[in-house]
Amino acid sequence: MNKITFLGAGSTVFVKNVLGDVMLTEALQDFELALFDIDAERLSDSERLLKSLALSLGSRCSIRTYQDRKEALRGAKYVINAIQVGGYDPCTITDFEIPKKYGLRQTIADTLGIGGIFRNLRTIPVMLDFARDMQEVCPDAWFLNYTNPMAVLTNVMNVHGGIKTVGLCHSVQVCVPHLFDSLGIDQTGVVAKIAGINHMAWLLEVTKDGVDLYPEIKRLARQKQQETHDDMVRYELMHRFGYYVTESSEHNAEYHPYFIKRSYPELIERFNIPLDEYPRRCVNQIAEWKEMREKLFASENIQHTRSREYASHIMEAMETDRPYKIGGNVMNNGLITNLPREACVEVPCLVDASGISPTYIGDLPPQLAALNRTNINTQLLTIEAAMTGKKEHIYHAAMLDPHTAAELSMDDIVAMCDDLIEAHGDWLPRFTS
Repeated sequence: MNKITFLGAGSTVFVKNVLGDVMLTEALQDFELALFDIDAERLSDSERLLKSLALSLGSRCSIRTYQDRKEALRGAKYVINAIQVGGYDPCTITDFEIPKKYGLRQTIADTLGIGGIFRNLRTIPVMLDFARDMQEVCPDAWFLNYTNPMAVLTNVMNVHGGIKTVGLCHSVQVCVPHLFDSLGIDQTGVVAKIAGINHMAWLLEVTKDGVDLYPEIKRLARQKQQETHDDMVRYELMHRFGYYVTESSEHNAEYHPYFIKRSYPELIERFNIPLDEYPRRCVNQIAEWKEMREKLFASENIQHTRSREYASHIMEAMETDRPYKIGGNVMNNGLITNLPREACVEVPCLVDASGISPTYIGDLPPQLAALNRTNINTQLLTIEAAMTGKKEHIYHAAMLDPHTAAELSMDDIVAMCDDLIEAHGDWLPRFTS
């Protein structure tokens, strides 16, 4: 039997979307859906939900949970990853509260910045454990990574884990729809080209019937900036650097040194920046889970419509050899020529039975490549810290993070990193001085 393994299967709503898509895909019928999570209660919830969904949809997929991760992976053809190491309490709380003591404020802290660095450092060892298991029991499987920080983790799995990995992020899929809906533009027939790095990929071209839509987009965006809205940071970046960026304004506010600044507190209101946004979301999601759980299980006839998630479409394309285009995170093997080869980049990819074939982009506009490189510097040094176990590279990664470096002295950055290492305790591996 063919097998799809889902790591982090306690993410019940996300599992429903991704594996519900699988159940609606004819080419993926008769696959075993193998579920693994360290939270037994949430794992049981996902199993119950998926079995009900399979019955409602008439799917021939079988559902099985595993207590042993290696057995869950054994013989898998595809592995979907959606874990979060350390959760909201204690690790996300730590990622926000200790930097706040140094005057360093964040919004999301799951990709770059000091929060992103430490999320990487506690997640990389777990990912490499996955890779070792996969090398033993399913070495040819494709690893579909949904876990942030996307660029670093996808990089590590490919380079150091030796596993065929593609990183999948919603920001590419929703970039044009969000922008056009916000500006009130009809997106029918629009053709777009997007490339860069995860959470900082760029809408390089956007046309309709061969006509460049950027002049009209920028005209409408300048008008919209006269009022408060939820995408002010991205519109400002587009105004200053010429192109729209894929990920949300609350994310991009902390990827750059321009928006969250103690010396310019008025910028928070001017650009409508939601400080501490991710902890609020976590608290709300935890509070809402009980009610959401009851609703999910209230109906005996659970339904699902195939979503825009890439996973089922990727597996379908590989099984049927019918090509499908995605925005994927892959290693920069000469794809974007003015970004480092060691980096993980986000580019259009073609998927078919031969696997995932990224497309050549060439040079990004120089200002966009420069912005990407400021983030890549921190990504690569975070990997260096994780792979060497040297604390000095944690400091280097933090000192080169654009937002952190703009706010704190080198002494404070080192002290803050030391405090974070101590506070995270056993959630991190041991680092040498």
